[in-house]
Amino acid sequence: MVMRIVDLRSDTVTRPTDAMREAMASAEVDDDVLGYDPTARRLEEEMAKIMGKEAALFVPSGTMGNLICVMVHCDVRGSEVILGDTCHIHVYENGGISTIGGVHPKTIKNEEDGTMDLVAIEGAIRDPKGSTFYPSTRLICLENTHANSGGRCLSAEYTDRVGEIAKRHGLKLHIDGARIFNASVALGVSVHRLVKAADSVSVCLSKGLGAPIGSVIVGSQSFIEKAKTLRKTLGGGMRQIGVLCAAALVALQENLPKLQSDHKKTKLLAEGLNKMKGIRVNVEAMETNMIFMDMEDGSRLTAEKLRKSLTEHGILVIPENSSRIRMVIHHQITTSDVHYTLSCLQQAVQTIQEPCQN
Repeated sequence: MVMRIVDLRSDTVTRPTDAMREAMASAEVDDDVLGYDPTARRLEEEMAKIMGKEAALFVPSGTMGNLICVMVHCDVRGSEVILGDTCHIHVYENGGISTIGGVHPKTIKNEEDGTMDLVAIEGAIRDPKGSTFYPSTRLICLENTHANSGGRCLSAEYTDRVGEIAKRHGLKLHIDGARIFNASVALGVSVHRLVKAADSVSVCLSKGLGAPIGSVIVGSQSFIEKAKTLRKTLGGGMRQIGVLCAAALVALQENLPKLQSDHKKTKLLAEGLNKMKGIRVNVEAMETNMIFMDMEDGSRLTAEKLRKSLTEHGILVIPENSSRIRMVIHHQITTSDVHYTLSCLQQAVQTIQEPCQN
């Protein structure tokens, strides 16, 4: 019987802490659709202040938050958004910007560090004179941290330059900041500074921050007023959401300071993995709380074999493909859990590769 569980599938798997549960139980609430939930207002005001924007809005999920932001900026059907070919909005959000928003995606290659080439971005902007034939470019989207690049951080300077391109062409800039707090801690730069150039930002509360549910979108007051209408249209107008927002307020206070420790434990795990025969991790490129572990050719290792072996020891991971596993550290993973994972992995690697050594 497995007595120990180390869940490395994602930073979305955390359980509400006792403090969160207590805050949820005693939260002061009202009907947020009518605009009167005091705890929701407190969270929204706090997030707007942290992000340096005029206003904020709680939404059920990051996917809905991104969809709302894109739809507010691209309010004419057939508009076009420029975004990375491996970004979350394009790959993992069910094509919602197209199927629901009527927005056409124009993809630019994401580099290994999660950026898009600035020349390529500007070159993708449609000439307004061609509007009879082409979609009208209205928006550029960035993702920080960039998940499919291994949690890489976009610098404030890079974001500023993208923002300058957007302004020069009369476009808006949206940042999918699902893990923007991880980027802030890793870069040693305030969140306010990282999103200064953005017209809107979505921030996930249930990833690195460890709240049980929800995201917040921020922007100008007029932007948020339009976003409220779209939230209702998409079915995200909830009632006593102060119950959820109370947990998020605890997460901001208690878990935000833990992100640096999460990054250190991720580094510890990555360095240990990189010492194992048949496994390769790009430790130098690892900046936040994600690890991509690759199986070397000829090693007899596969992602599925390792996943199965780890599961038998209570360690949960998700294979990205047949030769890659992603692991994500969160605040409920301890240093002891990291050492336990390394020990179990070393044992699994040796067992799987033994026939190769005979």
